[in-house]
Amino acid sequence: MTLFAEIPDRCADPAQLHPALWRAHQLGHARSDTVASGFAELDAELPGAGWPTRALTELLLPHPGVGELRLLAPALAAVQQGGRSLLWFDPPTLPCSWTLAALGIDLRQLVVVRARTGLAAPRPARARPQAPADLLWALEQSLGSGQAGAVLAWLPASVQPPSLRRLQLAAQAHDGPAFLLRESAAQAQPSIAPLRLALAPAAPDALALRIVKRRGPPCATALRLALAPTLAAPVRARAERLAARARPAGVAVPPAGTASLA
Repeated sequence: MTLFAEIPDRCADPAQLHPALWRAHQLGHARSDTVASGFAELDAELPGAGWPTRALTELLLPHPGVGELRLLAPALAAVQQGGRSLLWFDPPTLPCSWTLAALGIDLRQLVVVRARTGLAAPRPARARPQAPADLLWALEQSLGSGQAGAVLAWLPASVQPPSLRRLQLAAQAHDGPAFLLRESAAQAQPSIAPLRLALAPAAPDALALRIVKRRGPPCATALRLALAPTLAAPVRARAERLAARARPAGVAVPPAGTASLA
């Protein structure tokens, strides 16, 4: 009697056994549709060539305003063009309407949800030691409903793993990208999110991006992405002067769109 059947050669590739399987030296296959990021060099490094749907994506920031919204704007605008809305949970400041409009985001399809503790006087995300329970509940319900097109949530680094697991479970019913924007300190903590990226400002209109976790081999390079300019000319010139003063002498900044060693 044969106890074990030999696996045929045609199944030597794990992808032929199940679409969720992948080799460690290869990028994982997307378990569902993805949304193009709008940056070709970034899509080339993301499993499925875009932002995943039905899963959490974590963006780790040193502070709000490093360019995270300009990074996500092409994907968010594409979601809205499909007739679906955006849900933003507890952003650190009120969104700037003219900037979002310049990035192609329709404010008529944008809903901002704030925790009760943040209604009177919104505070920066880093000032909140704990994520409000009502905010986490609303976020979980919104993801589980599958009605939103794209979800963004600003959460502190102190969010506990059980809360993240519930959010990831709820995100499996969400047919769209779901982004958690957290402090850089959260990078030292384990996370169930299958995709994690660390962001840092590189110039007034450039963003340094490093993939911390993905389904596939580690990413050995840091990307430098050119962002859509939103600053007025005088403000941009002042920002460039400040960046030049803060830059160490002799350090050359690579042109936007190129990759450099992390």
